[in-house]
Amino acid sequence: MSGTALPIPVIETTNLILRAPRETDFDALARFSASTRSVFVGGPYERPRAWGSFLAQMGHWSLRGYGMWMIEDRATGAPAGRVGVINNDGWDEPELGWHLFEGFEGQGVAYEAALAARAYAAEHQGLDALISYVDPANHRSAALARRLGAKIERDGTVNGHACKVWRHPSVMGEAA
Repeated sequence: MSGTALPIPVIETTNLILRAPRETDFDALARFSASTRSVFVGGPYERPRAWGSFLAQMGHWSLRGYGMWMIEDRATGAPAGRVGVINNDGWDEPELGWHLFEGFEGQGVAYEAALAARAYAAEHQGLDALISYVDPANHRSAALARRLGAKIERDGTVNGHACKVWRHPSVMGEAA
């Protein structure tokens, strides 16, 4: 029996497609989750927990009406990572988050995806001037937040870990 698809919007950019997760994306997510690349999102962790994260991605859309998209490389069709807005239990407010799978860093993928997700969230979901939780040791995410125009607003904690809370500029203010 097949499940009912959630109404997760598709966003197309020059090089990427932001879309709902597909079961065929899971192996790429499981590899990411098992690697040290996942340390800033609670990893590394084993395949069963990765499956829970994969399902939570869809559950977040169902519960909150927004969430993380899979990033698909338009040229190859390969899953390149995830990007979107999440607001987990106990968090201060919705967060614009991202992570890339191996082989997709350093190509502007996260920047292009985050810009598109941030614009969509502001225009269609009423989520503007978002924050990003960034571990102080995650220099690549801090550089991306800075490139996106975000500024450190305060020290914070997320999931019991110290972080910097970056505030993104208002997209709707830019459009006015």
